[in-house]
Amino acid sequence: MQAWEKSSTVRVVPPARPRKLAKVPFVELADGRLQGVVSSGSDIGRVYVSSIAAGTYAFACSTNNNRPCGGARGMFCNHIRALVNEAVLQYGAGRVARYLKAETPDGEPDAQALVSTMTATHPAQGDSSAAAPVFSRFLRHLAYLELEPATAPLPEMHWFPPTRKAA
Repeated sequence: MQAWEKSSTVRVVPPARPRKLAKVPFVELADGRLQGVVSSGSDIGRVYVSSIAAGTYAFACSTNNNRPCGGARGMFCNHIRALVNEAVLQYGAGRVARYLKAETPDGEPDAQALVSTMTATHPAQGDSSAAAPVFSRFLRHLAYLELEPATAPLPEMHWFPPTRKAA
């Protein structure tokens, strides 16, 4: 076991390039999908939870209150395209392509090449059952951003084993 696997902290991979968080505040490669939260272009109080499944490229896009996206009818909507663009900025095009199992003909892909490769397969529209857990993780990340910097332990992380015995 490597040292980072024994600790209670997670390795943080720095972003491939800086990105603006206003349009896509949350993006992750998790649960066999590229998934994240995308801000609405028309309503400041609405966000969309979008995802693309690795391998099949089945896609889903719905609002934070589980209403379907009007643009995701049989093809990738603008929210999903924005998610791919930001994922490429966050993780790098190669890593996103490997995770989604998308092989582009031009060696090192970019976001546009990834979207073109995936849409060429005519992916099916998937279910939006993953939207709730993704949105919940996004809200948890927001809660951590509101905390003041401190070295004291966080109460919700009490399940980590202590580093020394209590007296």
